[in-house]
Amino acid sequence: MLARLWWGVRAYCLIAAMWVRSTMVYRTSFLMLAAGSFATSVLDFVAIMIMFSHVEVLGGFAFHEVALLYATSATSLGLADLLLGSFDRVGTRVRDGTMDTMLVRPVPALAQVAADRFALRRLGRIGQSVLVLGWALGGVDLAGGAWAPLLLAVTVLSGTAIFGAVFVVGGAFQFVAQDAAEVQNSFTYGGATLLEYPPTIFAKDLVRGVTFVVPLAFVNWLPVLRLLGRDDPLGLPGWADFAGPAVAAACCALAGLAWRSGLRAYRSTGS
Repeated sequence: MLARLWWGVRAYCLIAAMWVRSTMVYRTSFLMLAAGSFATSVLDFVAIMIMFSHVEVLGGFAFHEVALLYATSATSLGLADLLLGSFDRVGTRVRDGTMDTMLVRPVPALAQVAADRFALRRLGRIGQSVLVLGWALGGVDLAGGAWAPLLLAVTVLSGTAIFGAVFVVGGAFQFVAQDAAEVQNSFTYGGATLLEYPPTIFAKDLVRGVTFVVPLAFVNWLPVLRLLGRDDPLGLPGWADFAGPAVAAACCALAGLAWRSGLRAYRSTGS
């Protein structure tokens, strides 16, 4: 089991490195694409800035507090998108028959799909969110003292794993639906947009849904509310704020099962 996992990780790194080398052949193009990714992400935050030019608080949250929510959500999604963003092309590979090529290679299909067309330009999105994160931290007082930076780091990493699991589940679903990339995007990019805003502005039924059904609330809502010294709108016990790593591990395990089920359901086009 561990040997197979290690081989999968090694194969992923080798394939990703191949795509990075091919990208660096055209460095000017890479820099332009990365800058474009950065600029597009800036526009997302500009929308929040415009909103706060008309209001002082949003759902009881000040500008820097909302910026912290935005930055943690965007950073986690950016890392997951960099590492696993290629899963939205599974449906295309199923339809055109190129999935067969991956299945006959002596490399786990999961590693091949994850590293397929590894897009280093997505670092632009991550860089923008990290800059906003640093700016937001300069305007808030984090509760918890010495362990606050650790919780923040664990929050970003756990959020990356949760979003990554959603990418994998979405890819597995495309073995059946074949044209469901937008459904996947509604939970990844759409979910990240939802998490950029305070949970207090949403209906409690929606908050319950992203806590107990698709556990996106553990990406940043619950731990960031703890860091800001605020109570969550559902009144969950205090330990739930620290459950991000456990939830991420469970999501990854379920994603692995979903991927295996999707592979078993795959039927070749015969071409």
